[in-house]
Amino acid sequence: MASIRFELISPERLIFSGDVRAVMLPGSAGDMTVMPGHEATVATLQPGFITVTDVQGHGHRAFVRWGFVEITGESVTVLADRVLPPEELTRERLAEEIIRVETLREATRDDAARHEMDFALSRLEQMRVTLSF
Repeated sequence: MASIRFELISPERLIFSGDVRAVMLPGSAGDMTVMPGHEATVATLQPGFITVTDVQGHGHRAFVRWGFVEITGESVTVLADRVLPPEELTRERLAEEIIRVETLREATRDDAARHEMDFALSRLEQMRVTLSF
């Protein structure tokens, strides 16, 4: 089966680098799935889970808070300002993320930025419900 090169990078370190079958991303314009041969794209990411299917067909997830993704037909590179494995995404950490986004939303006067933060808040609230927090 065809694969695509995937890298997940945080400010602290390279989290993952390797070949995968597919990557699901929490894009600002909506979730997207990237597979080999995907059209070249650069997009922003909202808070949410990145889900990767490795070349053996196993799924792996990581929580990202904001970021950018560069997609080519051969690679996917995610630069995220924060990355957490699912087991580290506790009720308290998710609450902190919600408060952080609410604070940023209240501090901005830019309507487009406020709309993007509203979307991020709804995504985080949905995660809280889905994860039974």
